[in-house]
Amino acid sequence: MERIGTDIRKLVSYGIRTGLVPKEDEIFTINRLLELFGLEEIAEPEEGEDGKCGAAPQEEAATDQAGEAALAGELEEILNRMCDYAYENGLIAEDGIVYRDLFDTKVMGLLMPRPSQVIRRFRELYENESPKAATDYYYRLSQDSDYIRRYRIAKDMKWIAPTKYGDLDITINLSKPEKDPKAIAAARNARQSGYPKCLLCRENEGYAGRVNHPARQNHRIIPVTINGSQWGFQYSPYVYYNEHCIVFNYQHVPMKIDHAAFCKLFDFVKQFPHYFVGSNADLPIVGGSILSHDHFQGGHYEFAMARAKVERRFTAEGFEDVAAGVVNWPMSVIRLNGKDSDRVIALADRILEKWREYTDESAFVYAYTDGEPHNTITPIARKRGEDFELDLVLRNNITTEEHPLGVYHPHARLHHIKKENIGLIEVMGLAVLPARLKEEMARLKEAILTGADLRSDQVLAKHADWVEEFSPKYGKIDASNIDGVIEKEIGLVFMEVLEDAGVYKRMPEGQAAFDRFLQSL
Repeated sequence: MERIGTDIRKLVSYGIRTGLVPKEDEIFTINRLLELFGLEEIAEPEEGEDGKCGAAPQEEAATDQAGEAALAGELEEILNRMCDYAYENGLIAEDGIVYRDLFDTKVMGLLMPRPSQVIRRFRELYENESPKAATDYYYRLSQDSDYIRRYRIAKDMKWIAPTKYGDLDITINLSKPEKDPKAIAAARNARQSGYPKCLLCRENEGYAGRVNHPARQNHRIIPVTINGSQWGFQYSPYVYYNEHCIVFNYQHVPMKIDHAAFCKLFDFVKQFPHYFVGSNADLPIVGGSILSHDHFQGGHYEFAMARAKVERRFTAEGFEDVAAGVVNWPMSVIRLNGKDSDRVIALADRILEKWREYTDESAFVYAYTDGEPHNTITPIARKRGEDFELDLVLRNNITTEEHPLGVYHPHARLHHIKKENIGLIEVMGLAVLPARLKEEMARLKEAILTGADLRSDQVLAKHADWVEEFSPKYGKIDASNIDGVIEKEIGLVFMEVLEDAGVYKRMPEGQAAFDRFLQSL
């Protein structure tokens, strides 16, 4: 009893010191937590125990990595102890990650301001200070509320991989916890609900969750109007890069790349000029993981593709005022730049219209097979000084017997590292690699150092060809350089993944075919 009382005080103190809980709401919040834990009273702090969390007040909080780590670590410890108590006292059905996440999100929901308060504060900062001040506040709130679980994000493996196209970002995603077998079985047997319709719907705000849907009591959404329609602005709970945001249609409607999509992208960038924003393509294989709900992704980050230079320019007839060119990138990227966003959009419309219907059999580009469309675009918008910039990445999702997952998709020889779809984030130069690679790479390093036979290992055999291919490039691989070697070679595999996903290959004949399309404009 004493321990849970101390943790309740510590958590409320954390809420006050991070700005989640106004000082005036201290007793009220303590009482709400007592109710949740089935307690009627809370013991007075013992001498020397003030119940304070070690975090600094929000207005004085350290912004360095050490300060962030300390803040996240303190909250993680409190919530872990609270979940332990809840399981021991029958408040959680199972002591697994799914049930603990459902419970600790409910706990954090009791510290949260109402959506109207968050929206009001966001708008005050936007109007009286700047768009950046507003997003800074909202991003911090999303972290302090544990909607973004900083202590899990910190577990992701990240590094930079130099390539001929620039420095690519590599991540091994460890922040999504593995579900335990009991939770998987419970989710399979649970009644299927259509509420919320998907993970992006606005109905997730404040939702309690269930074994087959995450809890969102600590989630808040900022309403935004783009191109005359109502959308929501939020952050991704997995933040693959700085201020990784999601902008989603209030209506549960499918993804669609069209004139309106280009207008919406630029409308968002005009409202938040420090952010880029882009859309996944609207076809399977080359699209994102959620094609059923129209949404964009953006953030305060510069990807390698944005840093890549235009290697040759072209002029589209009637659009001499819009700078256009092909980007030096493994995928097929057209970059448009101009001071008038409407003119950039008009040229993007022409390119999209032409590409949807474009076939070049000699380059294995087919707009349709058996009436099924294959051509689409992944667009990314940003401000570049006073200019508006739009990258249009040409995509095609055709499949063959040789490449059943997609001709312009990572080919089979690369599946040992990356097999999943190449969506918006990967297109821009950030690899989101599966969690299995952490253990596999650790075992692979040990096997290389000891000279073990990779082909006799059921897990490592798939990496054998790769290791045999890159090992001769290094005079010696030992404990002093193996980490760097593995990281570099994974980066080069990701570069090849992007080259596979490119419609027009980087060889002369591929670029000549690219130019044939440009001439059709």
